[in-house]
Amino acid sequence: MIRLGVNIDHVATLRQTRGETYPDPLDAALIAQKSGAGNITAHLREDRRHIQDKDVFELPRILSIPLNFEMAATAEMLAIALKLRPQAVTLVPERRQELTTEGGLRLDVPTSALADMIQELSRVGIKVSLFIEPTTAAAVKARELGAFAVEFHTGHWCHQMDAATDTKTKLRLTEALAIACRESKRLGLHCHVGHGINYSNASWLQTIPEIEEANIGHAIISRAVFDGLEKAVREMKRLLNDPQCRPIHA
Repeated sequence: MIRLGVNIDHVATLRQTRGETYPDPLDAALIAQKSGAGNITAHLREDRRHIQDKDVFELPRILSIPLNFEMAATAEMLAIALKLRPQAVTLVPERRQELTTEGGLRLDVPTSALADMIQELSRVGIKVSLFIEPTTAAAVKARELGAFAVEFHTGHWCHQMDAATDTKTKLRLTEALAIACRESKRLGLHCHVGHGINYSNASWLQTIPEIEEANIGHAIISRAVFDGLEKAVREMKRLLNDPQCRPIHA
C-alpha cells in the first residue's frame, strides 16, 4: 500500500495572501487525517511564504499521524527541527525566486555539511529523507550520506505523463522512474515520491511496488475547492491503492 502524505502548504498560501487567520492549515490537517492520510507534510520555507512557525509547532500536538517536516538544509531550519522533533524530516532545495520546489537536491557538490545534518537529525530519532532526482546515482549518494529514505522528485515525470497520449509511452516513462525506485530499495532506502502528482497520473504509481509513500499537496487542495477536502483525500488514496484504478495495461 502506498501511504498518502497530504501537503497542507497551499492552505497556508491562501491564508497568507490576505493575512487572515483562515483558512487554517491545521484544520486541513485534521480533515486529511480523518480522511485516511498516512502523514501530514508541511514545508517551513525560509521566507515564510505559507506555513508559519506556529503551524509546525502546533501540528504534532493535534495529530495522531506522523508529521513530515520539509525544510532547507540550513542552520536555522536544523535548530527548529531539533526543537520540533517531528517523526520525519525531508531535506529539500530552496530558492527565493521559485514558485515551488523545482528539482531535487544537488548531490554532485561537496556534501559533508549535509551528511553532518543528517547525522544530527538521525541521532535524535528523526527519520531523514532527501528530496532528489529519480536517478540511481542520486540514490547511491543518498545512501552514502546516511539518509533513511529518498523522495524522488516526480515533477518532470508528471508533466511527461500528462502530455503522453498512448499507453506505450506512459509505460516507458514509468519504467524509468521504477528503475530508480528499485535501486533505492536495493540500497536499503525507503522510497517516497512527490511533486506534480495529480488525479490523472497517480494511479500509475501502483505499478511500482517499491514506492511506500506519495506526498501530494497542490492537486488535492485544488480538487478540494470543488469537491471538499475529505472527498479529495479519499479519492487520491483510492487512486494510489485500489487495484480497480490500476492502469489496465500496466
